[in-house]
Order: sequence, then C-alpha cells, then structure tokens
Amino acid sequence: MKKIIGIILIIGAIVLGYFGIKEINASSNSVEVLGLEISADDKSGKEMGYVKLGLGIVALIGGVYLVGKKEG
Repeated sequence: MKKIIGIILIIGAIVLGYFGIKEINASSNSVEVLGLEISADDKSGKEMGYVKLGLGIVALIGGVYLVGKKEG
C-alpha cells in the first residue's frame, strides 16, 4: 500500500513541477519596440510557481522514500 502512495506522490510531483515551471515562465513577458525592449513581470505568478515547484520537490522526496522503503 505504501508503494502505491509513493508512486502517486511521484506522479503528483512531476505534475506540480511541470505546472510550477510553466507558471514561472509565463509570468514574465517582453516586447521590443524600435530597438527598445520593454518587459513586465508578474511577481505573484512567479511566487505561486515557486510554491508549486517546492511542493513538487517535497512530494518527490516523500514518494521516493515510500517506494524505496522496505516493508518489514
């Protein structure tokens, strides 16, 4: 049972990591007008992206621990 939970955590970690990186990349945008580059950042979007990425890392560590733990 613990291995199944571990696998679910690993899959969830991959999904959270993907959406976190996607949100970090989408939170900034730039436009070049007449040789002048104008950029805009969404700080709250970046923060939420980092939170999702952090939760994904924690879930990955927990999932690897549960899958690698010997039943005994």
